[in-house]
Amino acid sequence: MRRTAGTVATTLALTLAVTSCGVTRSQAGVDDDLLMIIPNSPGGGYDLTGRAAVRVMEDHDVTGGGFQVENSIGAGGSLAFAQLMNLEGDEESMMTVGLGVVGSLYSFGSEESLQDATPIAQLIEEQEGILVPGDSPWRTVDDFVQAWEADPSSITVGGGSSPGGPDHLFPHQLAEAVGVDPTAVNYISYDGGGPLTSALLGNKIQVGFSGLGEFAGSIENGDLRVLAVSGEERIEQESLNDIPTLVESGIDFTFLNWRGVLAPPGISAEREQQYIDYFTEMRATDEWTEQLEANGWEDAFLTGEEFDQFLVEQDARVADTLTELQLINEEDA
Repeated sequence: MRRTAGTVATTLALTLAVTSCGVTRSQAGVDDDLLMIIPNSPGGGYDLTGRAAVRVMEDHDVTGGGFQVENSIGAGGSLAFAQLMNLEGDEESMMTVGLGVVGSLYSFGSEESLQDATPIAQLIEEQEGILVPGDSPWRTVDDFVQAWEADPSSITVGGGSSPGGPDHLFPHQLAEAVGVDPTAVNYISYDGGGPLTSALLGNKIQVGFSGLGEFAGSIENGDLRVLAVSGEERIEQESLNDIPTLVESGIDFTFLNWRGVLAPPGISAEREQQYIDYFTEMRATDEWTEQLEANGWEDAFLTGEEFDQFLVEQDARVADTLTELQLINEEDA
């Protein structure tokens, strides 16, 4: 059982919200179009990934029709996932998903996990970056780590994820790697890149942890600076390829976020395979390769049993960290 203390009311509220306010395909007047549910606001990481995939599939007529894209905002993606689960048997819908939704299902007390939907495909992996305001006195990641080691509770960090999401896991696991007590990390959650940028520029937090796709403009104009990225190699994107990795900076630690696609539970095996075929065809296009390069994403395509097993591993990844941080009990993991 995954429900955590104090979340029964939240789960009930989410259920009522989906029941009373969720848009069904018949209500939306959708005929031949497929529905792509995005579990965060426009411009967020899920939105960028989902809309890029939709655009490529529409441009290449992969599905024989178009898409309706719907941003379902709230509870770190839990609301969108509840909506997807309520569409059981609907063979015209799908949803972008990733590590952040895994965390939100724990944070908001869901009794369901991603494997309870129909796994279609993992699409990409994405490095995270360590962001500071342009006028921050910390010029390198070593500057930040030294200050963090000296007094971790005095430094407020933030991210666009609920507890258990990538922006939450990254600083806590980084803390452990550099010898800072993870339970001493002072983390504030923001609802996506826009609020996180405002918090950094408004000096509400000193450091941000997130994927960098949402911050391109602020990085290019110097409002924000990236101290390091979390992959094994530098991001190849021209505007980011001068940023060192943590490993280059002497920290033996890497961290990757990921995104993929689920369908509702209860669809036929034939439809599941058709969805997999759609994304396989999309992945083979030059236009999708261009999207990977433009956004600094890494190809990480998985389908079928491989993707299903990956989801099991990601669930355990989140549960282990939240248990270590004493945010959930072992029996809830």
